[in-house]
Amino acid sequence: MKVGLVSLGCSKNLVDSENLLGWFRSNDYTVVSNLKEADTIVINTCGFIEAAKQEGIETILQLADYKKNNCKNLIVTGCLVQRYHQDLVDALPEVDAWVRIQDYPKINEILSEKLHQDFKVVYGKQERLQSTAKHTAYLKIAEGCSNRCTYCAIPLIRGGMNSYPLDDLLVEAIKLADNGVKECVIIAQDTSRYGLDQGKSLLPKLLDELNKIDGFHWIRLLYQYPDAITPEILDAMKRNEKVLPYFDIPIQHANNRLLKLMNRKGTKEDIRRVIQNIREVFPKAILRTTIIVGFPGETEDDFNELLDFVEEVKFDRLGAFTYSPEEDTVAYDMPDTIEKEVKEDRYHRLMRLQSLISFERMQTWMNEVIEVCVESRDPKSLVYHGRSLHSAPDDVDGEVLFTSSKLLKKGSFVQVKIN
Repeated sequence: MKVGLVSLGCSKNLVDSENLLGWFRSNDYTVVSNLKEADTIVINTCGFIEAAKQEGIETILQLADYKKNNCKNLIVTGCLVQRYHQDLVDALPEVDAWVRIQDYPKINEILSEKLHQDFKVVYGKQERLQSTAKHTAYLKIAEGCSNRCTYCAIPLIRGGMNSYPLDDLLVEAIKLADNGVKECVIIAQDTSRYGLDQGKSLLPKLLDELNKIDGFHWIRLLYQYPDAITPEILDAMKRNEKVLPYFDIPIQHANNRLLKLMNRKGTKEDIRRVIQNIREVFPKAILRTTIIVGFPGETEDDFNELLDFVEEVKFDRLGAFTYSPEEDTVAYDMPDTIEKEVKEDRYHRLMRLQSLISFERMQTWMNEVIEVCVESRDPKSLVYHGRSLHSAPDDVDGEVLFTSSKLLKKGSFVQVKIN
């Protein structure tokens, strides 16, 4: 039997997809990248915002057509299924099996019944099948989130934060390094709170242990909430030379009234203080953030305050979303909603400002020699594509283009002068 998988959404979802592929492979399936060859197609969906839901449904309908040819089984799982299970079952009879996230421990029984096949290897006992470039992999350190931001459905879908055992993570990390991974990217809904659900911050200890693993060259942290970035975490990042001074810290806004409505912990002043602390410890830190524009009640003055703060702080990277109302969240029924045209206008104004700031920030690296991970080489122009500490492997931070008189190996690290 052959299985193909489509993974939608974030890197956390991608790790789930890699575990699913590993489980299928351990049950004697051949994993194929060409879906036309697959007997079984799995879609791992995202349900975070409205656009993700639409993408999920469109993908299901598109891949249902494959059942007219070689595909015998269409399986759908992920956040969309977790949240809208019965609605999807009723609306899309083309799907052979729906698997909620909470049902992964029972996936053997579910698919054995639905597909009339025998799955012997229990889910959770399998080797993960890495789908990223061989030299880069994600290490998911927790499931769920307990922050309860009023706009976010993740706790409804994934539950509260559940930190994975540190010893289990180290076993997984060593396997990744043994398989050739050079960059370990730590992910969770909130990495800065790793261990706090069990009574103690374990992130410093995790960084200490990961730094000891032979084979890892870079360790990158994503999704750190600013209010939980403690001096202990900064110290751990500083003393472990493999940990990059890269800070992905979603602030969402800079107006205190809106931050309170969002149920974000801390104020604009707290955010400013954390950023100052980061830059004191790491003068060349790379700061990336996420902003929501058009949240209910956001006035023009509120938005201008946000612009002023972004201008003041000068993030290296910034991504923005227009607010998307999600059912069953606190913000869904909030008054003073913002017109779509206003939200779009604010989004574009913010991104125009950030493009200028990003350009300005990049200019500070001119004539510097930086370390770059080789990602690929254009066979026509012979130009190499790579990533520096500035760029996470998620296609949103940009890349470094460079040439070399020597043939360079993918996944190797080289020194590149920026000009």
